Formats: sequence, C-alpha cells, structure tokens
Amino acid sequence: MRLPPPAALVALGIVCAGCAGAPESAPSADPTVPDLTVEPARIDRARHALPPGYEVAPYTGAPTPLAVWGLAGPVEAQPVQCVELAAPPVRPDSAQGWSASGPGGIVYAVVAAAAPAAPVEAAACQLWTATAGHTSATVRDLPAPALEAAHTVGMATAATTVVEGGTETRADADTFVAHLGQFVCFVALVTDPGSAYPRLDAAFAADLLVETVSALRS
Repeated sequence: MRLPPPAALVALGIVCAGCAGAPESAPSADPTVPDLTVEPARIDRARHALPPGYEVAPYTGAPTPLAVWGLAGPVEAQPVQCVELAAPPVRPDSAQGWSASGPGGIVYAVVAAAAPAAPVEAAACQLWTATAGHTSATVRDLPAPALEAAHTVGMATAATTVVEGGTETRADADTFVAHLGQFVCFVALVTDPGSAYPRLDAAFAADLLVETVSALRS
C-alpha cells in the first residue's frame, strides 16, 4: 500500500486536531443589573432640582396627595375606588419627605413604606371627583413619566374650598405617584391660579418625580 507523503500526514494531523471539538467558552457575564433598592433617607438629595430661592422644610403631614390638595378627614369620591390613586395605602409612621415654597408654587416630595392593597383600575379614573369638609376637587388623568420597575400615575387637580363668609379659594395641583414595590413615592406641585407670579408647571413636577426616584435608588 502506498503511504501518503509526510507533508500530507502533517496536514491531516492539523485538520484532525480540531475534530475533538474546541472547549466551550465560559458564558459571558450578565450585564450589570441596576440597583433598584429604595433608601427613603435619600429623598433630600432631590432638592437640588428646585429653582433658586425656594424655602425647604421637612414634610410632616399625612403621606398622601389628598393631604396636600387640602382634602383632610373623610373623603367621598366618585367613582369610589379612585380615591386610592391619591391615597395609596402606606404606613404613615414610615414617611419621609420635604416641602418647598416659592413664587412658582409649593412643591412636595414624599416617600413611605407601602401597605398591601389591590391595584386600582386607573382606566375608570380618567376623570373623578373628591370632597372632604369644605373642599371639593375635580381630578383628571395626567400622563406620567415611565420609570424602570415602577408603576406611575399622574393627576391634575382643581380644588375649591369655601371659607367663612362663603368666600372661595382655589388651588391647582399636578401630582405624580410612583409605586416602587415596597415603597410609594409622590411629588406634588400646588399652585394658585390667581397668582401674579409665573407658575411652575406639570412638566416640572414630572421631572422632579424622575429626579426623586433616582435619588431614592442611587
């Protein structure tokens, strides 16, 4: 039998060296997963987004948008379930936050530990009303910013309070709520429609919610 020349044997050996199969490469590392842990004490870091000249104080009221809208005490809402959009169940003793007042309105940023609750069907709450004491409010849906791993809700509120003597006072509020798993955060901007000063707008409040959630998670 005629043998192949030595050069052919060398070439054959090179080809067959790959017949055993190359060892499997190690799996590539997973992309870095962002840290979505919420640290409530960090909410003060969002104050840097305020315009100059605002006076800041710790928030000490009830940790719900209803409270900053001026709706205190028992609230009647139509439809009834919509009230939970503005009063999500939280543990009041866990609340942390601040308020800031200036020529463009009063700004609130609050975070609290969430309490278990069934989700509210927001589609039925594009327009609803709420009444408490001498204050009544009309609330409409407002587009909310999208946040990673969060459910957000936006509300535009026009509230009227009848004070002594039948005089009416009015206030507008743009509010954004972020449900962050074990925590609920909200930002509200309350303005006087009759103010002589330029008012901050809903876009500012939406951006502040983004800044606030980023501060809580950073």
